[in-house]
Amino acid sequence: MSLEEVKARLARAALLLDFDGTLSPIVVRSEEARPVDGAEEVLAGLVERAGSVTIVTGRRSGFIRSVLRVDGLEVIGQFGMEDSPGLHPEVLAEVNAVVGGEQGVRVVDKSASIAVHVRTTPDPDAATTRIAGPLTAIAERYGLDVLPGKRVLELAPKGSSKAAVVAEVVARTGAQAALYAGDDLNDEPAFDALEALAKDGIAICRIAVVGGETPEELIAKADLTVAGPQELLALLRAL
Repeated sequence: MSLEEVKARLARAALLLDFDGTLSPIVVRSEEARPVDGAEEVLAGLVERAGSVTIVTGRRSGFIRSVLRVDGLEVIGQFGMEDSPGLHPEVLAEVNAVVGGEQGVRVVDKSASIAVHVRTTPDPDAATTRIAGPLTAIAERYGLDVLPGKRVLELAPKGSSKAAVVAEVVARTGAQAALYAGDDLNDEPAFDALEALAKDGIAICRIAVVGGETPEELIAKADLTVAGPQELLALLRAL
């Protein structure tokens, strides 16, 4: 479980990266997120040298492709559920009814999932506490999961997880090594997936990109930590 092992097998390695908080600083309005300077250059170089390079995100893949223009870069959006049928229309209506009285809450309909952002509320923690229960009840009625993240709760089809995406990419590419970098609670299942793959002899490295809101649970499972997207970029450039 080391970066050097992955580096030694780079030509047969799957490099899997989150976007928000990992390649891009966390921003108040999600649509304003952009990769840090130099990210496209570094990723383009890795596409040439590594077995595969994949962005694994809860966002729609189209947004990532619009801000990361790198030939050969794979983008898997919405936790791998982007091609799933859209959620039942009543789900969005019920979510809007729950958050209608909450100042600053933003609801983003991604068709295959619904994200409820609380970052711009007067008290994000209090808002999360108030809406988490009702959103969970909606999810249960429609057979969905609630995926927690930094100042966001996302209703998504059951089984939506970065763990499944990681396992699929490694299997499809025949990778002998795998690296995953992320910064949030929804990256923890990806770390767990790599741990399971290590038992099959795959060299792994789990990198926590640490910021002000990075959960301790993720840091505890990491093989390496870096202080933000720029430091991650320096590490990737050295591969």
